[in-house]
Amino acid sequence: MFPTLSHIINYLFGLNIKLPVQTFGLFEALAFVLAYVVFKSEFKRKEQLGVIKPFKKQEIVGKPASVPELLFNSFVGFLIGFKLIGAVLNYGLFVNNPAKYVFSLSGNVAGGIVVCAIFFYLTYQSRKSEQLPVPQIVEKKVHPYQLMPSIVFWCAFWGFIGAKIFCCLEDWHSFIYAPLTQLFSLTGWTFYGGLTFGAAAYLIFGYRRGMRLIDLADIGSPGMMLAYAVGRIGCQLSGDGDWGIVNLHPKPSFLSWIPDWSWSFKFPHNVLNAGIQMPNCFGNYCYELPHGVFPTSFYEATICLILFFILWGFRNRIKIAGLMFCIYLIFNGTERFMMEHIKVNQQYHIGQLSFAQAELIGLSLMIGGIVGLIIIAIKKKRRLVTNLTLFFKVK
Repeated sequence: MFPTLSHIINYLFGLNIKLPVQTFGLFEALAFVLAYVVFKSEFKRKEQLGVIKPFKKQEIVGKPASVPELLFNSFVGFLIGFKLIGAVLNYGLFVNNPAKYVFSLSGNVAGGIVVCAIFFYLTYQSRKSEQLPVPQIVEKKVHPYQLMPSIVFWCAFWGFIGAKIFCCLEDWHSFIYAPLTQLFSLTGWTFYGGLTFGAAAYLIFGYRRGMRLIDLADIGSPGMMLAYAVGRIGCQLSGDGDWGIVNLHPKPSFLSWIPDWSWSFKFPHNVLNAGIQMPNCFGNYCYELPHGVFPTSFYEATICLILFFILWGFRNRIKIAGLMFCIYLIFNGTERFMMEHIKVNQQYHIGQLSFAQAELIGLSLMIGGIVGLIIIAIKKKRRLVTNLTLFFKVK
């Protein structure tokens, strides 16, 4: 396993370079970047097709920098300087646990003050260079794809909140026992929580700017599938705990062509330090699971990449509003529902019925997609009947 980027570099090139980059975080960032590219491409394509349209926005230009703007940018500058300079001066402490350092009170006050002053000066000068004797109100044409930076920010913000809330609900007993510890822990995130809150933020943001929810859902479907696949690659490479149940079964003969680790894997050097200590390995990331498990993160990454390419390949042929989203729901829900049968998860019980949270959500997505297809089919049939009726009346 490769818990950090340094481990990947060492494995590929034999170089021992200590970098403060966690593999899981790196692939999560990559997932956002690739989703950004796909979303932006779909926004442009849908605008060319006339499905979504640019809108007018009034903006005041020529104003000097406001006090709130100066204070906010200065505060951001202080935080950056406080952490960045502190990380450089305490690189050993930072590189051992970057996340812990970033969310701690450790840093360099002098560095924070210097960068704060730089941000204040740059903000003031930037506004001053654009200042007019009398501020003017201008109307600008905004294309939907130009909203992507704001969309990514708000989706990420609400997505992280949703991922933490769903994780606390999934592990309710631990949350009740130590609520503050669970809420502010750097570990423990649930994908569907992030997806739910992030998707809601995306839909609300777009709807308030004149776009239909169904079109927004269609636009976002390929990007969400790709982001999930890339994120799961990070899970597999880092060994973040998203693995399956113990698999002691011998590999079937018809699967003899696949690597042994893709059938049953102990996740050595996993980022959680879970399992038992490995022989002749000391320090951090020296643990592996006592028994091989299904590498479900690898399965999900592979399946979702294939599903993304299917959605992407057929996007130009899908003309009916909502159809892309329904297909995405069925693909995503089916994949997750099936995978939960071999994953380690928290089980809920209602009478004799036992199920996992993700299993229930996956089933709900499947049903939602199927219902959506039925509704589309009914509407299409009604439209056909209406058109035929009008045609014969004209005749």
